Amino acid sequence: MNSTYGVVAVALVAIATLGIGAFGLRMSRTTSDFYVASRSVSPVWNSSAIGGEYLSAASFLGVAGLVLTHGADMLWYPIGWTTGYLLLLVFVAAPLRRSGAYTIPDFAQVRLQSLGVRRVASALVVAVGWLYLMPQFQGAGLTLRTVTGAPNWVGTVVVAVIVVVNVVSGGMRSITFVQAFQYWLKLTALLIPVFFLLHAWTGDGRPSPVAPEEWFQPFSQADGPGLYLTYSVMIATFLGTMGLPHVVVRFYTNPDGHAARRTTLIVLALLGTFYLLPTIYGVLGRVYARDLLDSGRADTVVLELPSRVIGGSTGELLAALLTAGAFAAFLSTSSGLTMSVAGVVGQGLARGRISTITALRIAAAGCVVVPLLLALSAERIAVASSVTFAFALAASTFCPLLVLGIWWRGLTARGAIAGLIGGGLGAGVAAVVTIAVRPDGWFGVVMSQPAAWSVPIGFALMIGVSLANRSDVPANVSRTMVRLHTPERLDVDRRF
Repeated sequence: MNSTYGVVAVALVAIATLGIGAFGLRMSRTTSDFYVASRSVSPVWNSSAIGGEYLSAASFLGVAGLVLTHGADMLWYPIGWTTGYLLLLVFVAAPLRRSGAYTIPDFAQVRLQSLGVRRVASALVVAVGWLYLMPQFQGAGLTLRTVTGAPNWVGTVVVAVIVVVNVVSGGMRSITFVQAFQYWLKLTALLIPVFFLLHAWTGDGRPSPVAPEEWFQPFSQADGPGLYLTYSVMIATFLGTMGLPHVVVRFYTNPDGHAARRTTLIVLALLGTFYLLPTIYGVLGRVYARDLLDSGRADTVVLELPSRVIGGSTGELLAALLTAGAFAAFLSTSSGLTMSVAGVVGQGLARGRISTITALRIAAAGCVVVPLLLALSAERIAVASSVTFAFALAASTFCPLLVLGIWWRGLTARGAIAGLIGGGLGAGVAAVVTIAVRPDGWFGVVMSQPAAWSVPIGFALMIGVSLANRSDVPANVSRTMVRLHTPERLDVDRRF
């Protein structure tokens, strides 16, 4: 690929991101503006912004790479990531908005009246955010190296700096505009080249590729570890979405619970449309780019196909467009993650003599340091696989907290803490062991996809410990539950 085109594409995305963020800065004045955009984001804007931040490096590059490497069984990743929003719509979206919280720890304290639960939830928000940020930064380095030959650290640092500037300048107001723009940029970046690629494929006389039979079996195995991996991925992706802090915080920006539900419905349509495209790139990669499997560069298949299939100036320009979309994916997801982590850390800093907005800005700058260092020092693993660890951690901790906190009045602070710690340790230790040790055999399989056992641990501990401490149920639980489940048009305060 012509490196000049790639550099220009990255530069244009960076300039557009900073420019749109500056526009948001003009509208950010209050604490509510910085944390939740004054809860005034319409469903159309919010759904576009959610699509922008949710469709990360794992979606833009990783899905195609996994389909190229392993075949049709990898489609459980995009199916799970989309289905997670259906569960979020049914169980969480509207009640969470009615809680009036800014962050997941806020919700935990409102529901359970416990600072202990808040502290544990805050630590987990940071852990999930860092685990999710690392592959975004690594993906940025991989993309810039692929298109320009620059060292990996260049793309990683560029994304981190732009993200911090956006969050520090205008908070949630700024990144809402940025993420909405970046969703449509990512969709366009994948959609336009795919027409050229499909035309070239059908017009070059090649027969349709015939995939081997094992390509359609669960994780290339008909039983044993393959089935375990399939079901574990389904659990992590189906349940992890509703526990991702950067996803959940966006629902606090809706005007009311009805708007939150409408937002989720639109998001389902946007994600379903988007995920058709990386799959096509992965299938075409099996025709034109099988050599990427041997070189360990399967994640670059989206970026390399135009030059291989079409070639010439047209191929170079299409590759540059895809580079712009990939860079937008890193920026939008990293912005949402940084905002969610900074919101939690900033609230803790603001309890001193620092203003809330200043605390948020300091936290945003500080919270990217750890994942930035990890991205620069850790060995790179497939972006979609690494993101699944964040989903498993969220599914094992925040999913039980939100589902039980919203729908079961018997949840207690001790039960919530036990479930958060137990589920979090299970999923967290599995991620560390897999990344650091890379074990083989059944143990390696169980560690690489821990959701099948760590999610039940989280739910079981919350329910079991709560049942053993029924006297600790908050005294105001009835009022809180009515607040969560009563439409805003009704005046709850007059009923109690």
